[in-house]
Amino acid sequence: MRYVVATLFVCLLFQSPAEARRSHHHHGHHFKHHRLHHDGLWRHRSIAHRHYNRRIRTASAGDGGARYGRGGRPRAWCGWFARRMVGQDPGPAFNLARNWVRWGRPAAPAVGVMVVWSHHVGMITGRTADGRWIVKSGNDGHAVRERPRSLAGAIAFRQG
Repeated sequence: MRYVVATLFVCLLFQSPAEARRSHHHHGHHFKHHRLHHDGLWRHRSIAHRHYNRRIRTASAGDGGARYGRGGRPRAWCGWFARRMVGQDPGPAFNLARNWVRWGRPAAPAVGVMVVWSHHVGMITGRTADGRWIVKSGNDGHAVRERPRSLAGAIAFRQG
């Protein structure tokens, strides 16, 4: 027993600060998982995770390829938000940003026109003093934002 304690002491004595931090982090990581198991939370987390994955797999085929997260809103929700900005809801297929190239009729950039990029969609709401277009869209930095945006890379401009 004395040999084990002496060996442990020598190892700790010559341990670098980086190794000490790594050792402490490793202990904290295992402690967190131990608490999850001990408190029964791990089981609940995995059940919720399986339920979430099942919801993703069974999302309706008419969702335009978007997968649903909480509350029926797709994970990529700019198209879902755009559906609420136009006069008449074009349907769940338009949750997918790229599908907005088929909405309405072709247009030039102007206020009230939908601008479509390959993975994003928004409505032009104005212009700045220096001539940049202001676009309002959902899921812009995980929020609804209205800000000047470059229209570079846009694949379509559509008007209802």
